[in-house]
Amino acid sequence: MGAVAVSAGEPGGLAGHLDGFVRAVREAGIPVGISQAVDAAEILTVVDLLEREQLRHGLAAVLLQRAAQRPTYDVLFDLWWPLTDRPVVEADGEGEPGEGGEPGDSPDSPRMDDAEAAKRMRDELLRLLLEGDDEDLRRFARQAVDRLGRGQPSPSGQSYFSYRVMRSLSPDTLVSQLLAGLLAEGDRGGLNEQVARRGIRERLDAFKAAVEAEVRRRTAAEKGRDKVAKNAVRPLADQIDFLRAQSSDLAELRRAVAPLARRLAVRLSARRKMGRQGRLDFRKTVRASLGTGGVPVVTHHRPRKIHKPELVVLCDISGSVAGFSHFTLMLTQALREHFTGVRAFAFVDSTDEVTRFFRPGADVADAVTRIGQEAQVVAFDGHSDYGTALEVFADRYAAAVGPKTSLLVLGDGRTNYRPAGVPVLAGLVQKARSAHWLNPEPRAQWGSGDSAADRYGEVIDMVECRNAAQLADFITTL
Repeated sequence: MGAVAVSAGEPGGLAGHLDGFVRAVREAGIPVGISQAVDAAEILTVVDLLEREQLRHGLAAVLLQRAAQRPTYDVLFDLWWPLTDRPVVEADGEGEPGEGGEPGDSPDSPRMDDAEAAKRMRDELLRLLLEGDDEDLRRFARQAVDRLGRGQPSPSGQSYFSYRVMRSLSPDTLVSQLLAGLLAEGDRGGLNEQVARRGIRERLDAFKAAVEAEVRRRTAAEKGRDKVAKNAVRPLADQIDFLRAQSSDLAELRRAVAPLARRLAVRLSARRKMGRQGRLDFRKTVRASLGTGGVPVVTHHRPRKIHKPELVVLCDISGSVAGFSHFTLMLTQALREHFTGVRAFAFVDSTDEVTRFFRPGADVADAVTRIGQEAQVVAFDGHSDYGTALEVFADRYAAAVGPKTSLLVLGDGRTNYRPAGVPVLAGLVQKARSAHWLNPEPRAQWGSGDSAADRYGEVIDMVECRNAAQLADFITTL
């Protein structure tokens, strides 16, 4: 295990350093209250600060609430609590470290050229992947970044890049050699090989993570932790911007959206707000009052009718909101998983019902493909036309919206300077029990350019919904 390095000259000493770390965790989107910050300070008094992993797990225990927050936390921990510098040796174990502790810097040991250094370090990496522990890999990663990860010097200082290390060492190409070192001839092709491959993959991932952590550490030492943290920390699943979501983010978004969809459907369901009892049964109440001289001391109520939710979801799936359309379709699928009384409609410059593509258990990616191929959502040029889309919906599917229906519109409200169809939308809102519009654009951009969001907001509840966290806030306020 390694010790942590904390600058003695930092304002407030160790307490000030911890305060900066807690603020960074909070700014990364992980909610940390005052009581948790106090508990974190208490952790420093009960763990061995020389045992870095013990400190990592101790602070995580009091600062984190969900497992999904751990990757973000680990990146910040490595920036605020880096390993102390310690001497390292040459890849072949023969060189002596220089005064700065970096390989090959001794006056009596001239530096090797990059090709020779890469070859010798690749051989050493193979040995460590087979025989070394995690601490050995981390130490080797520091050495590899110093020798192979340097970029061109700039006025702001020396730059380091993890991709240069990976390109020089190509660790993924060592799999066959690692398998040969771990397995006997008779073990190839069976369960033993599957277990070995999984172990190798975990070791390679650990090495790549160590290289990235070392690059961040060196960059933070030159440019400051706060600046590096803003670029190095990936947004949490509930803070991923729908409009900028990548394919790699969809799985996390799906896990974040699924529980929110159930809460949203319950809030938008056509349940009457009449307390725990139904309407007053006037006849039974009068009959019962005869026993008390005509005074209705006890009232009687009809059984309360629980209405199944009737939801209509109207989604913009045009190219301008491609990332958001994936979210809207995931939300639609999640709603359909819980409630059968959900009808889904998609539009670009025409509108078609797409409920049939979201049967329970259906894959969202498959549904997206089928909608693009089979749904009649494009009638002219494939560019957003809200006015025409709303008119088509009102003409073809007028019966879908009624006094027991909640209408949910999902789109950015950008009309390509075509008629917005505000009166048509107003008519649908008047027919529905409730109506809400989730807009993935920042509120400051509503009404700018071809956006008609400000005009739509006059007839429907327009809500900024750029990520799952804002969706949760919207559901809470319903």
